[in-house]
Amino acid sequence: MIVLTAAQMREADRRCIEELGIPGAVLMDNAGAAVFREISSGPVGIVCGRGNNGGDGFVVARFALLAGLEPTVVLAAEPAQVTGDAKTFMEVYLRLGGKIVVAHEAKTAARAVADLVDRATLVDALLGTGISGEVRGTARAVIEAWPHGPITIAVDLPSGLDADTGEPCGACVRADVTVTFAFAKKGLLVPLAEYHVGRLVVADIGIPDICASDEWKSPKLA
Repeated sequence: MIVLTAAQMREADRRCIEELGIPGAVLMDNAGAAVFREISSGPVGIVCGRGNNGGDGFVVARFALLAGLEPTVVLAAEPAQVTGDAKTFMEVYLRLGGKIVVAHEAKTAARAVADLVDRATLVDALLGTGISGEVRGTARAVIEAWPHGPITIAVDLPSGLDADTGEPCGACVRADVTVTFAFAKKGLLVPLAEYHVGRLVVADIGIPDICASDEWKSPKLA
């Protein structure tokens, strides 16, 4: 098993997208599909942040919508803050008739997430591997309001978990399943992280192993 730090994972992503030329949107769609495969029942609640982790969540929401699993998406940000590939998949979901509960303020977000208690499955697509320091603001309110009844599936890693140390950053989602992408992250394998990670799935999303290798050489077209 290849195990990477958060910085090494970012570099592997960059190599795959910028140097190999595999579009980030392809990787994001593959990531969302991998998470969706772990969902066994609906209705489904998906909590999205404004970054790529949230973009993966919008892909999950699209699959859930098309499968008739009655997705409810809570966006813990303003829609205008969602950019790049994440924006693309948010707009696809909306064009298909999906609905979003916009909850960018802490109290509103906490209430919206607590209301997902009647969902069979929750998807944590709030924060990604870039988090450092204490979780604050809206993200903290969301994590602290997370319902304990439904099955929780974390996208890449549980929100609030340090990807390198495996320590909670003040507050952390407790997942039943964590679907991490391409390679295991160092912090997910630390024994103290097991409480938050649950069952770990390392999903292939199309990033070749060479992108994570110390022997990487920038490819050149003839």
